[in-house]
Amino acid sequence: MAHVKVKIYTTPTCPWCRRAKEYFKQLGIPFTEVDVSRDRKGAEEMIRKSGQMGVPVIEIGNQIIVGFDKARIDRILGIS
Repeated sequence: MAHVKVKIYTTPTCPWCRRAKEYFKQLGIPFTEVDVSRDRKGAEEMIRKSGQMGVPVIEIGNQIIVGFDKARIDRILGIS
């Protein structure tokens, strides 16, 4: 698997955000976390990229995933 940049937009109270972060940790893939409840610029960036305000929003390279869609994450990462 090639090195890919991953960014996860989260809030502290979001259970799906925790699951997404745990999944990337299990895979050994580093990610940048943006807490949109504290980071206004990060929240604006997330809305611009995803078109909505719900979390998690996961950015893998230039792909945007709204929600913790494990099957789509695996597909983008080339995991079967």
